[in-house]
Amino acid sequence: MNTIRQIKELNKRELEAGITPEGSWHADYRDTAYIFIGGLPFEVSEGDIITIFSQYGEPVFINLVRDKETGKSKGFAFLKYEDQRSTDLAVDNMGGAVVLGRTLRVDHTRYKKKDDEELADNTMAATQPVDEDAMDVDDDRKSRHKHGRR
Repeated sequence: MNTIRQIKELNKRELEAGITPEGSWHADYRDTAYIFIGGLPFEVSEGDIITIFSQYGEPVFINLVRDKETGKSKGFAFLKYEDQRSTDLAVDNMGGAVVLGRTLRVDHTRYKKKDDEELADNTMAATQPVDEDAMDVDDDRKSRHKHGRR
């Protein structure tokens, strides 16, 4: 919570002093369009995060960090925007926001990909509806669904 307060206080001081965007503390991160999102509710998905954060720009990459064994969210993610200016808006507006009873920590970051990770745009797959035919569903149920009998 201290980080959130510090960011809000720094933004307030910059605003009161009339600091230009070029002189802002955000300028230290002009070389990266990534943000760190901490404090996420464990039940939110990549699509939920994209939906929430797309109000500040176009997300082009997301990594919701999950436990390797269980696949469950660890409560933090990395998101990359198409435009770096969107990171400033997300950091300033979403830090301290409450989602499903949890307070988010949002900050700039310099993301380093893992060896087996590709940084291609993976946001469309995270927001697509689930194709029931591709799911592991018994054949009888699939047959009834396709023929309109439920």
